[in-house]
Amino acid sequence: MKILQQRLATAFNLTEDLAKTLNQENLKLPLGTLPSNTIGEQFGCIIGARESYARAIEQGAWAGYTCSVSDCHSQDQMLRGLQTSGLHIFARLEESLQEEQLQYAFLLLEHEVQHHGQLIRYMYGNRLPFPPSWHTRYTV
Repeated sequence: MKILQQRLATAFNLTEDLAKTLNQENLKLPLGTLPSNTIGEQFGCIIGARESYARAIEQGAWAGYTCSVSDCHSQDQMLRGLQTSGLHIFARLEESLQEEQLQYAFLLLEHEVQHHGQLIRYMYGNRLPFPPSWHTRYTV
C-alpha cells in the first residue's frame, strides 16, 4: 500500500507542477489543428477522475463520473481542484482497503499517468515549456 501511495504522490505532484506553469490562455489551447479538447479540459478530466475514483474507493463500487470544476480554463479552479482531489484520494488510502477498492486506486494511477502522456503532446504541440520536475521524470 505504501508504494501505491508513493507512486500516486509522484504522479499528482508532477500534474500539479505542470498546471502551475500554465496560465489561463494556455489552458484554452487545443492540440494544434487536430481534433482535440483543450489543455484545461485535460486537467478537468484528471480532477474528475480523482474525485470519481475517491468515491469508488470509499464505496467499493463505481458510482459514476463527476467533476466539481465548473471552468476548466480557470487556473485558480484547476489548481484548487487538483489539490483538493489529491487530498481526498490520500484520505481514502489511509483506510484499510479491500481488493476491489485497491483496484480503483490502481486504475486512478494508470489514468493520471496516461494523461501525462497526453499532456506531453499538448505541451510540445503548443511549444510550451516543461517544469524541471518533468525533465527529471520524463525525457522531455
